[in-house]
Amino acid sequence: MTRVALLGAGAWGTALAMQAAPRHDVVLWTRSAAQAVALREQRSNQRYLSGMALPPALRIEHDLASVLRHAQGGLVVIATPMSALRELLTALPDDAAALWLCKGFEAGSGLLGHEIARTLRPHSDCGVLSGPSFAQEVANGRPTALVAASFDAALRDAAAAVFHGGALRVYTSNDPIGVEVGGAVKNVMAIATGLCDGLGAGLNARAALITRGLAEITRLGVALGARADTFMGLSGLGDLVLTTTGDLSRNRQVGLRLAQGLPLAQVLAELGHVAEGVLSAPVVLDRAAALGVEMPITECVVAVLAGRLSAGEAMRSLMGREAGSES
Repeated sequence: MTRVALLGAGAWGTALAMQAAPRHDVVLWTRSAAQAVALREQRSNQRYLSGMALPPALRIEHDLASVLRHAQGGLVVIATPMSALRELLTALPDDAAALWLCKGFEAGSGLLGHEIARTLRPHSDCGVLSGPSFAQEVANGRPTALVAASFDAALRDAAAAVFHGGALRVYTSNDPIGVEVGGAVKNVMAIATGLCDGLGAGLNARAALITRGLAEITRLGVALGARADTFMGLSGLGDLVLTTTGDLSRNRQVGLRLAQGLPLAQVLAELGHVAEGVLSAPVVLDRAAALGVEMPITECVVAVLAGRLSAGEAMRSLMGREAGSES
């Protein structure tokens, strides 16, 4: 039995805690004292996973220092949005091994998770747990496959040992760059596919968009130091297919609603959850431009989010591009 600290009681952190708690000593940390009380009393996360009972063994805490002491010698998993990753990595003890679940680029710095960790904790083990996964299905015990990626073999094996079992299958990878790029940029492609489907462009258009989206993701990933074959795996093609076609995808919902002509501010307010692709899209485009990587789908998504193009104008822009070689 491993001691595990899940930092962040949103949908995804709660879902993983629910799966691990029956087999390991798991504490779920929430920033909000009121939420901690509610989770303990109701034994469910009504805001994010309504109606799903928390395992009796799962403990919920609000005191971060206490939770980190609990996980000493065990595993810390950061399950917050990308905007809080830097803060929590800074709070960790120097010897703590940590994984994160967030998918995106940090606003402002434009850094991926492993790049943030490298600046803050250059001598500490770290990595990412990612893959095609909706929190609601994980919490419900639906079969799901994930990938634990780190430059450190011991950490990725520890993550697999904790989460692999039952309805969860965990693979390992030594390419955290590729796993992070796939997880971040697929959110942008999900917005694009939502726009496409919201316009009623058809299944042919959707298939083409997903395929060319994978090409964009791969180009950027390789330029950032990833291996091309990583993007044919769970965190690349797998996560892309799920997020672009599944209606539980928040980023896809953003695209669908923008295609209806709703303003972005209204879409995000009604969504009620973080859609990382909205924040990541301009950062992805900036990093691609700095590396000389062409990303026309991402460029159109950024223009739609900024209000410079309508969904229809973005589609016409993509279809009007000159013919070229697929490879």
